[in-house]
Amino acid sequence: MLSLFLSQLTTLESMYWVCAVVGGVVLVLRTIMMFMGGDVGDSDTDVDIDGGDGLDGDDTDNGFKILSLQAISSFLTMFGLVGLAMIKQSELEPKWSLLGAVAGGCAMVWLMKQVFIKAMLLQSSGNLNLDNAVGAEGTVYLTIPSGGTGKVRVAFQNRLKVLEARSQSGDELKTGEEIKVVEIHSGNVLIVNKRSS
Repeated sequence: MLSLFLSQLTTLESMYWVCAVVGGVVLVLRTIMMFMGGDVGDSDTDVDIDGGDGLDGDDTDNGFKILSLQAISSFLTMFGLVGLAMIKQSELEPKWSLLGAVAGGCAMVWLMKQVFIKAMLLQSSGNLNLDNAVGAEGTVYLTIPSGGTGKVRVAFQNRLKVLEARSQSGDELKTGEEIKVVEIHSGNVLIVNKRSS
């Protein structure tokens, strides 16, 4: 029965079917895994779309990425479905169905990007406010070179965070030295001083 169905399709229709089925299955499986708490992190090339806060290198970024399995499967699903609809229902020429399929796939990726951006905006509780770090004390995690940037470990808002920092005096601060945050520089860099004993 399947072979009979496939034998009645043109090459372009077969391609649309394969894209729709493969993309749809991957998209559904990833969605189910996400809701079940499975690891759905993408190990492929990351091209950020969400512009995450980037406050801490240790935080995982679950934002939408263009070259991720999720984006590619979304594109393939919509590409296949729109292409099939245009070639079967509208009986358009193959070039127009292909153009419509690409437009449909791109629209789906754009729509998913918007959904992820809106979802990220909803995550307000528990977010770090770096202004609350002013006055906090901690230690140098990665040596702050003279006039350069290093990392410090600071406790604030009931969290221990490793953040980028610069010395206010411009002096080198070695790993393990105790520091105090005096201000926040643009770009989310802490300005720190060596804590006096």
